[in-house]
Amino acid sequence: MTMQPGEIFFERFGHDAIVVLDTRTGEATSYNFGFFDMDEPGFVGRFAHGDMQYYLVAMPLQQDLSYYREVGRGVKLQWLDLPPEQANALADALAERAKPENARYHYDYFTSNCSTQVRDALDKAMGGALKPQMVGRSRGNTFRSEAVRLVSPVAWMWLGFDIGLGPYADVPMSRWEEAYVPMRLADSLREAKNSAGRPLVQTEQVLVEHRIAPEPRERPRRWWPWLLIGLAAAALIVLMAPRKPRLIAALALPLWLLCGIAGALLVFLWGFTEHQAAWANRNLLLMNPLCLLLIPGAIPLLRKRTPSAWFRWLLVVVAGLAVVAWIVHWLPFALQYNQSWVALLLPVHAALAYVFFPQRSLLR
Repeated sequence: MTMQPGEIFFERFGHDAIVVLDTRTGEATSYNFGFFDMDEPGFVGRFAHGDMQYYLVAMPLQQDLSYYREVGRGVKLQWLDLPPEQANALADALAERAKPENARYHYDYFTSNCSTQVRDALDKAMGGALKPQMVGRSRGNTFRSEAVRLVSPVAWMWLGFDIGLGPYADVPMSRWEEAYVPMRLADSLREAKNSAGRPLVQTEQVLVEHRIAPEPRERPRRWWPWLLIGLAAAALIVLMAPRKPRLIAALALPLWLLCGIAGALLVFLWGFTEHQAAWANRNLLLMNPLCLLLIPGAIPLLRKRTPSAWFRWLLVVVAGLAVVAWIVHWLPFALQYNQSWVALLLPVHAALAYVFFPQRSLLR
């Protein structure tokens, strides 16, 4: 069964589970791979470092559905046409996996989550017949495009994913990889065949009606509006700096603070965690910890004094790194979709270096 996205931030990707119906007793058991314990010692640290543990829980179907009915998240059930030996093998494997000593697994947001666990369990029960039907096909989606689409209603999540993901997240996915999104897995199962060549999904039924905002639609991503904003901001900086340099410096301080903090987080994700999707992030060339050093360097400007030489040269370095980000983007290796951030921040960094670099003071 597939659950639609919810309104809480960790529900934005939707969810799924495998339901096993015991025809002898009529009892339906939901095998749900989406459980974690926030009270577990060290949970926050392991979450930050990418070493999270999730676990499988078996529960009565109606108990699992009660939450989704309460919050209005739609649930659709797909009945799968599996030969009896495969269905029994799947049921036995899930029952064994749900035992406390076997239930835990290493969680990865993109490659080992609640949906990929469902996908892998089905593929194993089918003797590996599911993966070949999905691995050679692609819709051109990427980890980034799907993540950004699904979290788009939550601004801070959208910013976090788009800034924090590196080139790893921009490689086109196969339908197999795309199944990290529960709704995409349901789509692929709808098109799959069982070992006898019949459609894998026999029929579908709605268990819970969806009463909240629907899953975000796919929309083309355009970088030119970001460029217009960046150029407009740069033009204002260049025009206003000769008359109001203190105002420009004051407005630049929060920009440098945000860029510096974002850069420090990107360094942490790349160098000190297991979050592979965040490694080698070229946004470090646009938002880097060096920006934090510009804050004390700008204090003389606020006091109507000429800034030191190191401050002016650091501005040039920050702008130069932004130019490198633009150049690297067009090189033919390991594409990272960060055109929007280049278009927004490169003009601003360049304009700030242009107006504050001259040795003569702008202050009168």
